[in-house]
Amino acid sequence: MHEFTAEVEALAHEILNYSLDRLRIDPPLDHPRSEAELYALVGQTITGNGLGGHDALGIFQKYLATSCISTDHPRYLAFIPSAPSEYASLFDLVVAATSLYGGSWLEGAGAVYAENQALRWISDLAKFPESAGGVFVQGGTVGNLSALVAARFHAKKEFGSSKRWVIACSADAHSSIAAAADVMDVDTLPIKTDKDGKLIAANALAAISKFESKNPNHKVFVLVGTAGTTNLGIIDDLNGLADVAGELKIWFHVDGAYGLAALAAPSVRELFNGVERADSLIVDPHKWLFAPFDACALIYHDAALGKAAHTQRAPYLETLEDESEFNPSDYAIQLTRRARGLPFWFSLAANGSAAYEDAIEKSLQITREASELIKAHPRLTLLCEPTLSIVAFTRDGWTLNEYQEWSDKLLADQIGFVTPSSHEGLPILRFAIVNPWTKITDIQAILATL
Repeated sequence: MHEFTAEVEALAHEILNYSLDRLRIDPPLDHPRSEAELYALVGQTITGNGLGGHDALGIFQKYLATSCISTDHPRYLAFIPSAPSEYASLFDLVVAATSLYGGSWLEGAGAVYAENQALRWISDLAKFPESAGGVFVQGGTVGNLSALVAARFHAKKEFGSSKRWVIACSADAHSSIAAAADVMDVDTLPIKTDKDGKLIAANALAAISKFESKNPNHKVFVLVGTAGTTNLGIIDDLNGLADVAGELKIWFHVDGAYGLAALAAPSVRELFNGVERADSLIVDPHKWLFAPFDACALIYHDAALGKAAHTQRAPYLETLEDESEFNPSDYAIQLTRRARGLPFWFSLAANGSAAYEDAIEKSLQITREASELIKAHPRLTLLCEPTLSIVAFTRDGWTLNEYQEWSDKLLADQIGFVTPSSHEGLPILRFAIVNPWTKITDIQAILATL
């Protein structure tokens, strides 16, 4: 299986040509097929004697790849898309082909060095001190979970361990916060936002104080602020929440999986004031920083606190306990890890940080233009002025079924991919504009169907 034969070399050229074509040609939107459809087309792919590399690749190219929606298509505007740069995509091939291990300095010093420079760039944007550091993990869910584990570890030292632990967060916090609470067997305290959808200091302090006075056996150990909600792109009052966390002597975590990428954009940087006071933050380069799946940057204000919470101990790991070396696996709930931050590092190093600033500012400009088109549309209503690059709106008189039927037809016609969401119990549509190749003409083509 490991012998580099002529067949393997020929397959390598096929794969490289396919990959280059995928980068060179505008991505197809494509659409999912049902399991029954795929079985009829492909059948059983795992066989005793194998299909051979050429035939297996042919099946993937013709049927399997075309059954996946391209997240980097300029009219993929659902959820939070991904639009890796050409450099990032190409370097992902290098990471895979070289079998790099990114868990320890001993095994991957060069990879860890490069990843840490990318983490430092983000830390500098957030105005974190030199003590900051962290690791690239799989995604925002793992990043949030790891940060919250570190927060609880810190709280046990600060307050003891006799309480029932509680996470305080916005009622609009990402679903991964509740998921983390389930995994950690802790409770959540969802706090009502203000009229603009922000979690503000007064609401947070009042809710936590009231909750703890009524529940003396419970202790809030972390306050989570959101820097760009997934649904509407709302940024909480980070400065005010930092004040509350400081007053209560609890951990302050900022979930910026989507929105904190905009720290690189001067036009909106001030919206994130207060993030520099967070004990931890996350941002996903595979969202708005043009990296391939999957990469979430988890960064601690004081990296030593993250390390204290997560370092694994075992006889076979003792050789890694050199305090002068930086082992990424010490900073999250993982041991084995690929060097998933390298494609982001390579793109950032090759393109330069100015290109990132320009690309994010371009997304913000397209967002502003899209919102003006919606305001001018006779059958659409803008839900709120966009804060970052999410445009939310409604179609007058439509029910959820009509939204879904429109969404299905839009994809079937290969015009775009936009899925319904909801706000305050009512259906809405939203554009998540993070792809630098999305043009205003793409927005116009979609709006024309409404």
